[in-house]
Amino acid sequence: MAYHDFPRPSAALLARFDDVTKAYSASCIFADVMRRDNVMHSGMKPIFRGKITGPALTVKLAKGDLQDPLIALHAAQPGDVVVIDAGGETEVSVFGGLMGSLFKQCGVRGAIVEGACRDIDELRDLQFLLFSRSVTARGTHTMFSNRKDDVELNVPIVCGGVTVRPGDIIVADEIGVAVVPSADAQRVVQLAAEQAEREEKTRKRIAEGRTFEQLLEEFGRI
Repeated sequence: MAYHDFPRPSAALLARFDDVTKAYSASCIFADVMRRDNVMHSGMKPIFRGKITGPALTVKLAKGDLQDPLIALHAAQPGDVVVIDAGGETEVSVFGGLMGSLFKQCGVRGAIVEGACRDIDELRDLQFLLFSRSVTARGTHTMFSNRKDDVELNVPIVCGGVTVRPGDIIVADEIGVAVVPSADAQRVVQLAAEQAEREEKTRKRIAEGRTFEQLLEEFGRI
């Protein structure tokens, strides 16, 4: 197993992301301020409505010989979002209910799987939010293979068509998944906060009866 730790974003920075993510359509806001870049494929769907944000703990599985990513429990820290590259395999699940319980126990906020999951009834009851390509009853069968070196932790991966590096910040909701590069996180969250505030002011003006033309005059856009 290849394992490299990574510096997490500061608590203050993550708190800013948490605050902005409370807004409507958080993934859209972050996508907009990144000029519509770093947005995962629309096939990445949540198993129930909710939002998660946090630094990506990345997991790369061996394509064609999938095994579960439980080894990532050794690297997980509270607030992380586990992002798993399972090669886009939609007919073999790599994440289920018992696994979700263990990761939640570590303080992990959720998971993004470039592949399949199962046990979504249990994950819903746990309120462990997970995004994946598909849901299937078929699971991996590698617990006796002793091929633990097939898993790589905290290396660059591709998930939903987007390169995700360890420490990049995930913003995910029922609309989609945005990936904020860690090197640009301060700038992006500031722009996102400004857009969220502008959109909320626009909603208030609409409720007050402002016209389209008046909104354009005040905000320059809708």
